[in-house]
Amino acid sequence: MLDSVKEFFSGILKAVFSAVIITLVGVLIFAGLLKFTLLSQSVIKSVNQFIKIIAIFLGCSLNIRGKSGLVRGVVMAFLTTIVTYLLFSLFCGQIIFGNSFILDLIFTSIIGGVSGIISVNIKK
Repeated sequence: MLDSVKEFFSGILKAVFSAVIITLVGVLIFAGLLKFTLLSQSVIKSVNQFIKIIAIFLGCSLNIRGKSGLVRGVVMAFLTTIVTYLLFSLFCGQIIFGNSFILDLIFTSIIGGVSGIISVNIKK
């Protein structure tokens, strides 16, 4: 019983770590590109969402195995969103929890659930 709980959470924590790193790298690359281009705020938000989707999918597909893909994916995406939000809030110097954060948690949790289902069903 303890081994299965340990395995459950170790896979999720590895996936969260991977997704956070991928998100940070993606945002840094995108920020570098922004220095040379003038993009509207809506484009920036869309690209940031795309980076989150890719990071969550890759985090799941690289680290989630076995059963319970839906649950593992949702938990992983939920934790990833909280960690990245806190990290970026530290960079900005302010933490603001609002409706957009709640919507982001819901959106990324859905993406995580789908990614988790896909990840446990792909032959590796």
